[in-house]
Amino acid sequence: MASLHFCSECNNLLYPKADPARRNMVYACRICTYDEDVDNACVYRNDLLTVTKEQKGVVTDLGTDPTLAHSNIPCPRCHNEDAVYFQDQSKRKETRMILFFVCSKCNESFSDPSLPQDARPEM
Repeated sequence: MASLHFCSECNNLLYPKADPARRNMVYACRICTYDEDVDNACVYRNDLLTVTKEQKGVVTDLGTDPTLAHSNIPCPRCHNEDAVYFQDQSKRKETRMILFFVCSKCNESFSDPSLPQDARPEM
């Protein structure tokens, strides 16, 4: 748990700082020359317990969203010719400019059919 440390000489806040001469981390005052050793030298710990795969942002009501643009591309499942489309927001290199479509009738999601088969993202 992080806590605040104060200078015993001038009562100002102490900040973590690396001390290259002693090769450790200290809490140092920015006003005077006071510093003290740190009990726990762990600055930041990032535990990655699970690897998550990013999913496309399709929800069940996306086909009825009135703010999305419509296209007359046929659905591969029900062949309805009304689908809403949007661009991927994930900033992944392989999908940043690809349009995704959601059928307004059956909510089937599919990528741009004009793309070559090997360039389509995994659905």
